[in-house]
Amino acid sequence: MPVRQLSETTVNRIAAGEVVERPASVVKELVENALDAGATRIEIATDGGGRRLIRVADDGTGMTRADLDLAVERHATSKLDGDDLLQIDTLGFRGEALPSIGSVARLTIATRHAGEPNGENSHGWAITVDGGAKSDIKPAALSEGTRVEVKDLFYATPARLKFLKSDRSEAEAVREVVRRLAMSRPDVAFTLASDERQPVTWPAALPGAAGRLARLADILGAEFRLNAVEVSASRDGTVVEGYAGLPTHSRANSLGQYLFVNGRPVRDKLLIGVIRGAYADYLPRDRHPVVALFVTLPPREVDVNVHPAKTEVRFRDNALVRALLMHALKEGLARDAQRAATNGGTATIAAFRPAALPRRGNFDWRRSPSRPLAPRGAVAAWTAPGTGFGEAAQAVFDVGGAAATARVELAEPAPDLLDRPLGAARAQVHDTYIVAQTRDGLVIVDQHAAHERLVYERMKSALGKSGVARQILLIPEIVELDAADVERLLSRVDELSRFGLALEPFGPGAVAVRETPSMLGEIDAAALTRDLAEHLAEWDEALPLERRLMHVSATMACYGSVRAGRRLKPEEMNALLREMEATPNSGQCNHGRPTYVELKLTDIERLFGRR
Repeated sequence: MPVRQLSETTVNRIAAGEVVERPASVVKELVENALDAGATRIEIATDGGGRRLIRVADDGTGMTRADLDLAVERHATSKLDGDDLLQIDTLGFRGEALPSIGSVARLTIATRHAGEPNGENSHGWAITVDGGAKSDIKPAALSEGTRVEVKDLFYATPARLKFLKSDRSEAEAVREVVRRLAMSRPDVAFTLASDERQPVTWPAALPGAAGRLARLADILGAEFRLNAVEVSASRDGTVVEGYAGLPTHSRANSLGQYLFVNGRPVRDKLLIGVIRGAYADYLPRDRHPVVALFVTLPPREVDVNVHPAKTEVRFRDNALVRALLMHALKEGLARDAQRAATNGGTATIAAFRPAALPRRGNFDWRRSPSRPLAPRGAVAAWTAPGTGFGEAAQAVFDVGGAAATARVELAEPAPDLLDRPLGAARAQVHDTYIVAQTRDGLVIVDQHAAHERLVYERMKSALGKSGVARQILLIPEIVELDAADVERLLSRVDELSRFGLALEPFGPGAVAVRETPSMLGEIDAAALTRDLAEHLAEWDEALPLERRLMHVSATMACYGSVRAGRRLKPEEMNALLREMEATPNSGQCNHGRPTYVELKLTDIERLFGRR
């Protein structure tokens, strides 16, 4: 078959396959055009998930008649000054969006330039492109800006319609695109209307960090505002700003990570990898943080001409961007990581609240056969169970039994302790949870999770100084393992010895544990060794040494921490609270779970109907 030149219509439809993948792609291109035109208000409306109708109206500068005539031609753009593809200051620059959309749909553009005179005979201009066929330009009634309508998307390429999902799924994709663009420009008001949902409006916010957080809260919810940490860093003209969610405010997927480079929403593997590394010390591998990060740098330092959809970028200096983002995240998390997620208290209140009132006659708590009603004013007798508080010093923390008339006199806590962030310890419940009283509420601490983080931070600090001190076992612990596990452990002997764990081979299927970290005290060395062998089997050889060492630290800290079920004396509980207050990252354990939950008096009063 001889070589021939493709027709203009075919070329446009091929280009449309790269730029216009689904209705959300159309919305992205049109909204970006509106932002480039200096719009302060953008309205988006869709029908049928964008399949039947997409309408984008803005109050930007608009176009003149001559500009409109040229705008629907291929590779025509007002956003490039010359042929310099390294100095791109706008979201769009290819000049492909409008002709590509017009080649596969019915496109109508009505616009009025800001310089058009006002008067009785003044008007805008309109043009239609139907399946690639351009109409003549006609006068149009329009007050300001530009209005673009796209009808019957992909009617000219029916095969593409088969790849579209349901109207609801396509509408949700449109919503996600608008959400991301609205995050990038809090100074612009956005309105999104569709036949699938009620219209939503995000009003323009004030400039600065406060306005950005307000817009993020409008889109991501009030919980993000309450659980977000501000991050900021700059170097050599590159600036990283934004907000990162607390580790205890995480998700099961990475869809809550919003990244922007020079105002452009992107999904960059480099940035996602940095986020994962920054949170590696706080979250397990199956949990992902919620972040909204904005990277601003000179246009010549980033290549946005990598992908037709412009969702990928390439940095000239990857190391600078990586280091700056890592520093900003770690500094922000270390500054506020003593906080626990605020939704913990909300979830606790919700768990306490009964789902339904008991029906009459089901149960009479006043006549429980197992606990007869005591006379009015009497103190019910109660015998502590075998698993209760063993130490006499903890008698003042005895909260009594479940009888409705039980009375317990508690010692008054020191006033200065009530003013501390985690308050004064008042009781230990189920030998697992410490209940502390603050000036305006109470705090419930998971003693194992809290102490696990404290031991982990001590171990990291010791590693950075002189190494972890060891204690020699009087009788070495012999641990039998598979030959493959033994091989993995022995290949990491030097790394493990830095943590005070000394291993030696003991025959073909066992290792001998001769020394353990002294800070862990008495531990189950055999169980720790088996766990480490299992973790080693999952490690990627490319995993940085620091990450591997921190993983070992976390595993050891788990075994060396105060276990659930251990009885603590009052002074031990208060010492644990004070150390938590002085230790960074103590708001969550090594697995990303909260170490404590705070309940304000207002929440408790609301639970009992006092508010």
